[in-house]
Amino acid sequence: MTINNLKTPAIALGTWAWGDSGEDGDGYFGSHLTQAGLEELADKAHAAGFTLWDTARVYGMGHSETVLGKVLKRYDRSDYQLSTKFTPQIAGTGNDPVADMLEQSLATLDVDYIDLYWIHNPADVSRWTPHLIPLLKSGKVKHVGVSNHDLTEIKLADQILGEAGFRVEAIQNHYSLLYRSSEQAGILDYCRNRGIPFFAYMVLEQGALSGKYSPENPLPEGSNRAKSYNSILPQLKALTDRLASIGQSHGADAADVATAWAIAKGTTPIIGVTKPRYIESLIRARGITLTSDNIAELEALADAANVNTRGWWEKEM
Repeated sequence: MTINNLKTPAIALGTWAWGDSGEDGDGYFGSHLTQAGLEELADKAHAAGFTLWDTARVYGMGHSETVLGKVLKRYDRSDYQLSTKFTPQIAGTGNDPVADMLEQSLATLDVDYIDLYWIHNPADVSRWTPHLIPLLKSGKVKHVGVSNHDLTEIKLADQILGEAGFRVEAIQNHYSLLYRSSEQAGILDYCRNRGIPFFAYMVLEQGALSGKYSPENPLPEGSNRAKSYNSILPQLKALTDRLASIGQSHGADAADVATAWAIAKGTTPIIGVTKPRYIESLIRARGITLTSDNIAELEALADAANVNTRGWWEKEM
């Protein structure tokens, strides 16, 4: 088992919002999705070479996996990669809750194996990490990673897996212009030095950095993300305006530049996709090369915004 076997794309496709029911006030994102729309989105994504899909059992308590599994039935299994997660907070009470949750995911997604399986949160690294080993040996899981782990927890998980001849093959943490704790804690350097892909989620801060929203046009009322971000939109204006102006020089949008920044930092951004036109944004982002001056300016504006977008489920790195 080597890290080179994990095909890491420039951008991964996030389906957190696919766990929403679609009803206002009944979902984190307030998303309204249709099967036909998601199939069109998937076709555009695959045509553009975006074929790694990231989900989790906890996203809508299986709803995201159910919807994603139906959409991906139109492709051969070898034509895409699946990333899903074991979440300790919803573990069952059986003898092997990790294996049990994996079986639920396999059934819901209607597949025989998962390309990249994560321990979602570091509730008890010593307890949960060993359970990944038999899953790797069985072939039901091809690669494993850890999400929301700090550097000490990453090293412990790597030690546990290493004793069985495996290793932590990927890291997934919240990382954006507004939240760079993984960089400040040395996790990005750790990954870079060991050739471990770092997957960055919430790169667009659930739309707050997309350039689409402003104090005059806030995020959808009734959604949890509106509660989290609408109050800080005035503080983000200078940053989002600069993202938009850099984007304009590239024939792109603010969101494309925020995504390009994450790529320039050596990470694989996981970008939530709910509409076919979002794939066009990813294509533009993939083609943008930011200068070192661009990167420094954007980070200075982000620091000046002086906001903390750490999620309620996250701890300081």
